[in-house]
Amino acid sequence: MEDNGLNSTYDDKKKILAVDDEEQILDLLKYNIEKEGYAFISAQDGEEGLEKVINEKPDLVLLDVMLPKMDGLSVCRKIRQEQIGVPVIMLSAKGEEIDKILGLEIGADDYMTKPFSTRELIARIKANLRKLEQDDNVSYSKGNKLTVGQLTLDLDKFEITVRGQVVNNLTKKEFEVLRYLAQKPGQVVSRATLIKEVWKYDYLGDIRTVDVTIRRIREKIEKNTANPKILITKRGVGYYIVGK
Repeated sequence: MEDNGLNSTYDDKKKILAVDDEEQILDLLKYNIEKEGYAFISAQDGEEGLEKVINEKPDLVLLDVMLPKMDGLSVCRKIRQEQIGVPVIMLSAKGEEIDKILGLEIGADDYMTKPFSTRELIARIKANLRKLEQDDNVSYSKGNKLTVGQLTLDLDKFEITVRGQVVNNLTKKEFEVLRYLAQKPGQVVSRATLIKEVWKYDYLGDIRTVDVTIRRIREKIEKNTANPKILITKRGVGYYIVGK
């Protein structure tokens, strides 16, 4: 599998790195990604993938879970430990929820199960790149904090405080979910709205991604996840943050 060589137009394009050990998958991704006008980079094992994340500085990473030398979850964990903020979409042939939970917990932005629709994958790539551009254009004044009930979000530090205790192990996506809900205290927000406004998808996608993310947030901010007092479920409707 040969990557695109660097040329006069390469640096002007958004770069997508695909890390997968299946040649057919890489060929499929290369065709569809280049057709959308992106530059395509590939790696066929975890160690090579991590090296290319660091050296090539892609704008987005498609990362398979099952990889030679270093598995995808370890690669994603290392990316976040190095404080590299590139969006990561995990790809896996496994359908068990535990894989999705682990992927989101260690900092993946999204998760797709093989076989996947290339149309849906491209839509998710565009959504994550669009969200990244929006984040880059956002600036906050110093001391910009949002307090709702027992929860305080420091929008400068991307840090939250719960009942006076700092919680600094939230992923970026978890923080974004809390920020969106905190801006609407007491207002129930549907899963579909969260998918559209936080994940920036123009379609429902896998709304179970929202449920997994909510579950991970509760494990970090609630005293008792079986009886949450901050992040509440309105059965059959969505989620809200208690405003008092």
